[in-house]
Amino acid sequence: MNPDPDSSQPQAARPVRRVGMVIGLRPEFIDEYRRVHADGHPGVRDLLSKYHLRNFSIFLHQVAGRWLEFGYYEYHGENFEADMAALAAEPRNREWLMLCEPMQAPLDGETGWAVMERVYFNP
Repeated sequence: MNPDPDSSQPQAARPVRRVGMVIGLRPEFIDEYRRVHADGHPGVRDLLSKYHLRNFSIFLHQVAGRWLEFGYYEYHGENFEADMAALAAEPRNREWLMLCEPMQAPLDGETGWAVMERVYFNP
């Protein structure tokens, strides 16, 4: 007996929101930033999953003498604004941001991560 009578029916696929971001990283914090991200902070990682963020990745690269972080994630939820507000209110996330934000150097005209324009996607 099939416990889920609708399991044979294809589910409507939710559109995935793909987000790329960029921010500077202060050079004196490179080693510390790598260290705090090395273990993936499972207490924060579960929050990303809770609020429907998948494939969250951060890349670090030096460009013209400046260290930059490039972030990417996919949002698989139904209400991006509500989920991001709820994530922002989580005490563990707020603690994590308080740890990381002093290490970062937003780009000119930005106050935090700058969301990049996606110009190409190959499924």
